[in-house]
Amino acid sequence: MTERNSAVEQAQALIDFERHDQARALLSQHLADDPGDIRAWVMIGYCHLNTQQSQQALDAADEALELAPEDSGALILRALVLRYTDGRGWPEAEPVLREVVRVEPHHWYGYAMLADAVWRSSVHRYAREAGTNDLRHHDLAPVLREAADLAMEALRLGTEEVYAHEVAQKIAGLSRNSTLADQLDQAILRLDPTHPEALARQTRKAANAPGVKAARAADLYATGLAAAPDSAEMQRGLDQATYRMLRGVRWLALLCVAFAGAGMDLFDVEGKVQRELPLPLGQRLWYLVVATAIWLVGALLRYRRRRAGVQLNVRSLIRRRQWPRIVLAQAAWAMLCALLVAEVPWTDRLLPQVLFWAGLAPTFATIWFDRKKTR
Repeated sequence: MTERNSAVEQAQALIDFERHDQARALLSQHLADDPGDIRAWVMIGYCHLNTQQSQQALDAADEALELAPEDSGALILRALVLRYTDGRGWPEAEPVLREVVRVEPHHWYGYAMLADAVWRSSVHRYAREAGTNDLRHHDLAPVLREAADLAMEALRLGTEEVYAHEVAQKIAGLSRNSTLADQLDQAILRLDPTHPEALARQTRKAANAPGVKAARAADLYATGLAAAPDSAEMQRGLDQATYRMLRGVRWLALLCVAFAGAGMDLFDVEGKVQRELPLPLGQRLWYLVVATAIWLVGALLRYRRRRAGVQLNVRSLIRRRQWPRIVLAQAAWAMLCALLVAEVPWTDRLLPQVLFWAGLAPTFATIWFDRKKTR
């Protein structure tokens, strides 16, 4: 191996281990002796780019392009630097990427990057002409036609490349082609089973499917988080599903309140003789059996059947958020009122009626009020 190749290969090994400062020092020494090494200029440019030295990275790309104006590696480096430089971004990178596609028409990466640049520029231009940033109800398929064609070419050339699928999926989603977007998500997960965005989209789709209850949705998000623990979107989904589960305990408490009122015959019904007060001890104890069964089946067993991640998130959510604590406090208050109604040997129905409404009305009203917090 020649000394020239040895220095470049050593630098590449350092870059692979993300030791960019050491690679840059080695490449700087090498380029001082051999300033015509295009590969070394491109590599040192990536070292600058990965250490947030955009101008130095751009200078390195320009040095490489001065030596070889049609070198695809130098062109891609320049496009990446422009992409990540404040005040420039994709619009300035787009013509460079068109040149990449021209000089290397059989490589997938140039098409994928160009599709990424074109869809962003097209949407930005359309939004400016439409005078709005809210494009949710706009048909963007015609606007994104060129980007979609470029993305399909990238997929044809790079059938196993995740980035090509990512760009195509984004364009399909913006074009409201949900079938294609879903297929591309599945292809991404086949290539990378822990891909955070695709996993979050597929999990959200499954959790929001008709008939999926809160407990099942929570399990789905917990499963997704086990594969991609850093996904903020799935954590939000798990929090929402967990909160919906916690809201359910209030319905159990209200059921117990209603059952206590029915057992006491609190309200006079025409044609029916109310029970004599106080109720016998056995009847009052029987209420405890029924209430315990309601909570065992409706809450405890349901909680125990959930994944460990859901159980941990229930406790975490109660610590982190105010409304889950309010929900549990309301359930506890309703149960306290229910127990007082059912277990105290009342001789008059007035005070039990007050307790009944005190447990029922505020909790029931709040259930409607906080529905928006589950979204």
